[in-house]
Amino acid sequence: MSYSKHDSAIVDEGAQIGEGSRIWHFVHVCAGARIGKGVSLGQNVFVGNQVVIGDRCKIQNNVSVYDNVTLEEGVFCGPSMVFTNVYNPRSLIERKSEYRSTFVKKGATLGANCTIVCGSTIGEYAFIGAGAVVNKDVPAYALMVGVPARQIGWMSEFGEQLDLPLEGQAEVTCTHSGARYVLQGCALTQIP
Repeated sequence: MSYSKHDSAIVDEGAQIGEGSRIWHFVHVCAGARIGKGVSLGQNVFVGNQVVIGDRCKIQNNVSVYDNVTLEEGVFCGPSMVFTNVYNPRSLIERKSEYRSTFVKKGATLGANCTIVCGSTIGEYAFIGAGAVVNKDVPAYALMVGVPARQIGWMSEFGEQLDLPLEGQAEVTCTHSGARYVLQGCALTQIP
């Protein structure tokens, strides 16, 4: 086994788990899950069958990653954050054929206790604040807070808020990493 697993964890036969990944107490990984290298699954994490988790993701305690969720490389899922996969669930109505896909792009942070409503795409290096409820797509590098989540700023790849307006024309350098960012309209990009 090229990954480590606590004795209390259940990894169903067929699950693909990358080298150096760590699976902690009371985790359940379903047979169809595809998990990359160097991933950490904290205590009491559930990973569904139709889930893809990229390299070096960190999924903290008590997170359920349900079917139709894709996490790219380096995504951070804070403790007890929530993914959904049915938009209008009812206990008495079967809706498994109506799952909506959720995509979380490279380097994004999903804060503790936030909720990501299915059908959303979270942009690269976006930062979702603790307790926020995301019900629409989030731009790359956006800082989102509240219920429903609204953008209040921009975050660097380093994870620090950038001194920029929400929209317009501007350029800024991250004080921690030296990386340069350009705002054009409502879109932020890093300058190579």
